[in-house]
Amino acid sequence: MSQFHSLTISHIERLTATSVAISFAIPENLKAAYTFKAGQYITLKTTLNADEVRRDYSLCVSPKSDELKVAVKEVEKGLFSKYANTKLNVGDVLEVSEPNGRFIFEPNAEKTRTIVAFAAGSGITPILSIVKTVLEEEPFSNMILVYGNKSKTDAMFFEDLINLKTRYGNRFHVHFIFSRTNEEDALFGRIEKSTVNLILKNKYKDVTIDSFYLCGPEDMIHVVKDTLTEHGVKDSKIHFELFSNPANSENTTIEVSDGMAEIKVIVDDESFEFNMNNSKTILEAALKQDIDAPYSCQGGICSSCIARVTEGTAEMRQNNILTDGEVAEGLILTCQAQPTSSKIIVDYDDV
Repeated sequence: MSQFHSLTISHIERLTATSVAISFAIPENLKAAYTFKAGQYITLKTTLNADEVRRDYSLCVSPKSDELKVAVKEVEKGLFSKYANTKLNVGDVLEVSEPNGRFIFEPNAEKTRTIVAFAAGSGITPILSIVKTVLEEEPFSNMILVYGNKSKTDAMFFEDLINLKTRYGNRFHVHFIFSRTNEEDALFGRIEKSTVNLILKNKYKDVTIDSFYLCGPEDMIHVVKDTLTEHGVKDSKIHFELFSNPANSENTTIEVSDGMAEIKVIVDDESFEFNMNNSKTILEAALKQDIDAPYSCQGGICSSCIARVTEGTAEMRQNNILTDGEVAEGLILTCQAQPTSSKIIVDYDDV
């Protein structure tokens, strides 16, 4: 389970009118704790308006950079994102979790392959880490990026991507697509089926693509994934991560037994036994008992709250993270899972 540490902000960079990059100083004794894989995220924790607030942000640097940096885009009614963009200063201290996440790219310097990524908006953050890792650590591999935004001025890390293109030449191909402005050497519109077809069947029709990484709004990810599937790309080659709760999804109705369940929760080598109402999620019940269970988004889109059911059964309202195989092995997102048996044991340590 990821631990939190108090880290000091060492640098803040304005990326766009509504986004900033935040870097943290890592004490020497915590260097090992903050090693990470490309695509992973950290959770930032602080207190705002007397309430504890936790938010996940993907690391936007490569694992070899010796940096710990995230980018925060201000969103409408976003409590922490507005605070980060307008109030945070160098020298401020936040509680920062150790790196987490399953949306990862693991480099192999001996491989020769082509990786394709589709990103929209702030979905660029984990993708940028993957792009840099491919270019830095796989000298024989190529990277193709399709990156969508409203306009060039809204595009986070635009100059960084141009600089990477200049540095790595034909090993890095970036295609910008803007929905509100026409720009030279850029596509117009949004990332949609025709965009995927353009990449697969036109610009890179003779290229063998090893894997695809998708990050952005749910609608974009579904369109890209479905189109790739139509072209015969195997699910094992398609990796994706949502950066916000699905806007239009409805929770699955779960048939649960009436009344209460006897539950045992194991976390950090401690066991807690209590009764819980089956209408609540396992995470809700654990937090109500003041158990220090890991969590962040509470919306089923991060992997912070994963645990294993070792006895009994549970069903999830929604699942955007775990594979069918992992669910069959007993893994659950506790923020989405409700007991469907009268007794259940949930182990956060066994993941």
